[in-house]
Amino acid sequence: MKRIVLSAALLVAALGTAHAETLKIAVVPVPHAEILEFLKPELAKEGVTLDVKVFSDYVQPDRQVDEGQLDANYFQSKPYYDAYKKDRPSSDQVPIVAVHIEPFGAYSKKIKSIAELKDGATVAIPNDPANSGRALLLIAKQGLITLKDPNNIMATQQDIVANPKHLKFKELEAAMLPRVLNQVDLALINANYALEAKLVPHQDALFIEGSQSPYANYLYVRRDKANDPAVQKLGALLNSPQVKQFILERYHGDVVPAF
Repeated sequence: MKRIVLSAALLVAALGTAHAETLKIAVVPVPHAEILEFLKPELAKEGVTLDVKVFSDYVQPDRQVDEGQLDANYFQSKPYYDAYKKDRPSSDQVPIVAVHIEPFGAYSKKIKSIAELKDGATVAIPNDPANSGRALLLIAKQGLITLKDPNNIMATQQDIVANPKHLKFKELEAAMLPRVLNQVDLALINANYALEAKLVPHQDALFIEGSQSPYANYLYVRRDKANDPAVQKLGALLNSPQVKQFILERYHGDVVPAF
């Protein structure tokens, strides 16, 4: 009898393993990896194992999903992916759910307020099209520059029609921006990289986006994975009350839920 019971238990375990699915997903460390680590146990209860791959840049997560090395990524906004796809038309990813917003801010180690920004000051901004446009729009809202179209989220330096302080813009990879704070007068930094650098966005930023930012971060997958049950389970959990509570309690407004 004991052998029969043991065999039945092994059979159930084997069936459970056979039906379990692993999702390989690319993220950046903060807050994306932290949020996924939080919901890993709950997702495991639904038969899905998360294999979280952490990257320090904004390029590899999309490339590895496109190449089929990974199933999904969770790090980017729609404007960012649209700009990425414009340069790589073969990419075919779709957004599943919006999860959170990271208010984008301006930081400085040299000045305490925008009024102190000197003529000819150097301003560092991200070099990818979506975030450089985002930075310029935020700078324009402070009255520091005027853009041809103040609503163009893909604005470039060529769209600046007035620059009364003669600001000098330096475009760098987004991950590098916290590292150059001592070398520039002002740097526009994505909140995830600000948090990694131990900055507190709503305390340390000289100016910052509001919670109505259009740059929500989404779970993206290749189109052929969009209806995969494991992907749908992950999407549902990323928009669950427990994840919303985790974001609110962990980040105190420096990251806000987008749902």
